[in-house]
Amino acid sequence: MAIEIKAPTYPESVQEGTLATWHKQPGDSVARDELIVDIETDKVVLEVVASASGTLTEQFKAEGDIVLSNEVLAHIEEGEAAVSPVLASAAPEVDQQVGGALVNPAAKKLADERNIDLSQVSGTGKGGRITKEDVVNFIPAVAVVPASASKEPAVLEPLLPDGERVERRVPMTRMRARIAERLLDVTQTTASLTTFNEVDMSAMMSLRKQYQDEFTKMHNGTRLGFMGLFVKAAVEALKRFPLVNASIDGSDIVYHGYQDIGVAVSTERGLVVPVLRNAENMSIATVENTISNYAGKARDGKLTIDEMTGGTFTITNGGVYGSLISTPILNAPQAAILGMHKIQERPMAVNGEVVIRPMMYLALTYDHRLIDGKEAVQFLVAIKQLIEDPAKILLEI
Repeated sequence: MAIEIKAPTYPESVQEGTLATWHKQPGDSVARDELIVDIETDKVVLEVVASASGTLTEQFKAEGDIVLSNEVLAHIEEGEAAVSPVLASAAPEVDQQVGGALVNPAAKKLADERNIDLSQVSGTGKGGRITKEDVVNFIPAVAVVPASASKEPAVLEPLLPDGERVERRVPMTRMRARIAERLLDVTQTTASLTTFNEVDMSAMMSLRKQYQDEFTKMHNGTRLGFMGLFVKAAVEALKRFPLVNASIDGSDIVYHGYQDIGVAVSTERGLVVPVLRNAENMSIATVENTISNYAGKARDGKLTIDEMTGGTFTITNGGVYGSLISTPILNAPQAAILGMHKIQERPMAVNGEVVIRPMMYLALTYDHRLIDGKEAVQFLVAIKQLIEDPAKILLEI
């Protein structure tokens, strides 16, 4: 009996997708719930699994083809099928031990494809794990011949013959093309303006240092980071300045009676912004844990469309990459976005004396059609005051 394998039903915000990868070919046996094909939309990569065990007999779409909602992709002839090694175990794929380091399964697969010795790769993941990104960014070391090994002067071989200049042209992924389209649209349809301030991180760093171990122990390994405190500070400031939390819909202003905070996360496929729903009701530990889960799902391409839809305000942290100052671009239809940056020690005048303090520049980009400069500056000052005196976040003053 032939069973149709169809594309999923897309939400209203997604019109179509692109068939990214076939994981099974005609003649391959498949098990129920085994991954067959990936469909890339402008937001996420959707996984299509087998609805029954059997043999894949036909494919109706090739990689790179446009796929519509509920379109038939393949046929499976139902019957006995070999059980996938992945499905044979109840546990999901886990990190593998290679040498003295743990390796993410995706990283191991990519390293095998590129013939990369994982013992030479430095892991940047949790606990020193080697991630797929580590393998992608790995540059093999160049062997150096000791001077005593040869009397001839060392000559560096050019990577390419003289005069040869290589270019490589690849099509944009659907997600990257959509990101480019949205960013261009925002710059052309909003009156964006950015205001800056600086914040002394001394109090927050001291708080974090004092309670880090106790916080981690109390909340099952969740670490106390700056993002959790910045989210809570933003929630409190948004309550005081509801216009910053609003959006424009045609000729109407929509005031949101809740704070859904988007947190920008960079992935190999592009920038994604998962949303902390009702952040005003979250504890700092819940915020930190949710952001950590989102970051893991973003790296693995497992974020759902619902997790990235909506949001009333966004926070982006370029400081993790070393950015000292920047002008964030609005995440439409939101009216404002907060940019965090690198913490850097600088000489500051305090009570008539020059002291060294860990300082961070903050940037607030806002839509001037909706928010006046006075309100934007006051909002950013409120963030600054809450961060410099974290007790105000808890006391809501």
